[in-house]
Amino acid sequence: MLKVTKAVFPVAGLGTRFLPATKASPKEMLPVVDKPLIQYAVEEAVAAGITEMIFVTGRSKRAIEDHFDKSYEIETELEARGKEKLLDLVRSIKPRNVDCFYVRQPEALGLGHAVLCAEKLIGDHPFAVILADDLLDGDQPVMKQLIEVFNHYHSSVIGVEEIPLSESKSYGVVAGREWGESIVKMSAIIEKPSPEFAPSNLGVVGRYVLKPRIFKHLRELTPGAAGELQLTDGIQSLLSEEQVLAYRYAGTRYDCGSKLGYLKATIEFALRHPEVREDFAQYLVGRMPLAIE
Repeated sequence: MLKVTKAVFPVAGLGTRFLPATKASPKEMLPVVDKPLIQYAVEEAVAAGITEMIFVTGRSKRAIEDHFDKSYEIETELEARGKEKLLDLVRSIKPRNVDCFYVRQPEALGLGHAVLCAEKLIGDHPFAVILADDLLDGDQPVMKQLIEVFNHYHSSVIGVEEIPLSESKSYGVVAGREWGESIVKMSAIIEKPSPEFAPSNLGVVGRYVLKPRIFKHLRELTPGAAGELQLTDGIQSLLSEEQVLAYRYAGTRYDCGSKLGYLKATIEFALRHPEVREDFAQYLVGRMPLAIE
């Protein structure tokens, strides 16, 4: 069986639900403490053994490419000044064994279309899909968890979490039967159903490990509203010919596409950051009386 060494990062969307992306700064470049969201996503992929990062970008969005490019001038200056700690930090942005590739999505035509744009770089290999504005935090990196499930069952795997049914309209929701610890053998996936039609309380998060057969199903989809191709529809079609599993990952999700989720992530990651956690914790304690008024 081929190893999962490739990951697709769709970054050509229209922005978060509270701050639109710009030509200079796509949503994935929003910082959480001292790193942008895309950096956390890439580090999660690297921890899972992935070495080829494929970014599907939009027109004029060069910030991500610049972020992962080698900074010769900065590295030379830091080295000359003996700033070893900062030099190591700059060099750690993209480890030497990691390659980055960039594919242009001419129009934002849905997540399925973004994934399809990467087909030539993926070839006949299983691959991960990571949505960086879902910041997932676990003792074991969540993508590593999914790849372990993929390696065991040799099936495509989708990350899911339990959600309030009242929020089903914001998720793809899976149907199926329990098949093992934290695993559901899927029979269907429905995009944003109303609560009364949601088949379960398991909502899809932005982590997937997919077999390359998904590309055939994405190519054959009929575009929906605004000409978009949805990855959910491609997975539903894939279910007609091969097994797909849903996996309840172990960890916490911060929906950084929303104001509240982004603020929660910032606070949680600040409270564990060695440089600021003590002072920041004291600041929060001082703010508590005002926060509860």
